[in-house]
Amino acid sequence: MTHPFLDLPPLTAARFAAVEDRVARLLDTRQDVVIMQGEALLPLEGAIRGTAGPGTTALNVITGPYGQTFGNWLRECGATVIDLPVPFHTAATADGIRAALAGRPEIDFVSLVHAEAATGNTNPVAEIGEVVRAHGALFYLDAVAAVGAEPVLPDAWGVDLCVIGAQKAMGGPAGVSAVSVSERAWTRMAANPHAPRRSYLSLLDWKERWIDAGRKVLPHAPAQLEMLALDACAERIESVGLDTVMARHRGAALATRAGAVALGGGLEPYVYEVADAAPVATTLRVPSGLSATELVARALADDPALPLAAGGGALAKEMIRVNHYGPDATPEAVLGCLTALGAALAERGPAVDVAGARGAAESAYRG
Repeated sequence: MTHPFLDLPPLTAARFAAVEDRVARLLDTRQDVVIMQGEALLPLEGAIRGTAGPGTTALNVITGPYGQTFGNWLRECGATVIDLPVPFHTAATADGIRAALAGRPEIDFVSLVHAEAATGNTNPVAEIGEVVRAHGALFYLDAVAAVGAEPVLPDAWGVDLCVIGAQKAMGGPAGVSAVSVSERAWTRMAANPHAPRRSYLSLLDWKERWIDAGRKVLPHAPAQLEMLALDACAERIESVGLDTVMARHRGAALATRAGAVALGGGLEPYVYEVADAAPVATTLRVPSGLSATELVARALADDPALPLAAGGGALAKEMIRVNHYGPDATPEAVLGCLTALGAALAERGPAVDVAGARGAAESAYRG
């Protein structure tokens, strides 16, 4: 018997190129877009290993766990790395980046995460991009969590390597990702003797065998189902309108924050300022003496589908994440999370106002 997910005709080079073009439209970029056949860690690592090496001096801005990972990759490549840690309850600033670059004029690479779903903050990339461009450094950006939830504009912001994934705000698959690459970044890769070649990490292979060859013959068999799903979710964003999708995420973030404040029980936003808070996830600090992991487990006991998680690693005890992205950027998901968290807190003693939390969230949605 035939099966709609199995008995598919091969994905043609023309269709693959059309999906790349659709992603380029989403980013409003004229740069080359390479769709990588794996989760976003693939182009994130490939872009660093392709452009960094001995002789590179990198400013690595850390606003969450991914920034820490990027620093490790850069060091493994032989780069000199200047870490710029930013408290997770806030965001990086253009002035902070400017001061760091002024103190080390030899910096020629800057790595930054746009929105950190893990910590709930987002960084002012447009302002930071101006500073990086004026300095002349290559600008590498992880926009995996941001794309679809807030503007991502590599050309306008001077981003040389902009990596996106579809699994968060785009509401798509995790098994495929993309990176836009500027001419400056291609030049840096071509001059880097340590850039991966004949490797799944190699962006240069894609440039030479695919882009420079006119996108006529695919270098290898693509991940067909993931490519079709990426195309479908990008098409959905086009049809609904990117502004509409971003507004849905922004509304979910504002409603979650307002509801959490009204809930009480000692729960409070982890990111202090609204302007620094990511639209994909709201992080909450639990009251002293309680465990975020235990509260989340109790909140999920009655409805395991709620987009709730405890923080990762050292944050597991103190942070709760409400992951209102993609299909969960809805009033139903937000209200469900607030209600479940209120019940979990009430069982452990703190007085909470679930009705007030729901009312505050609904009021935030009304605007």
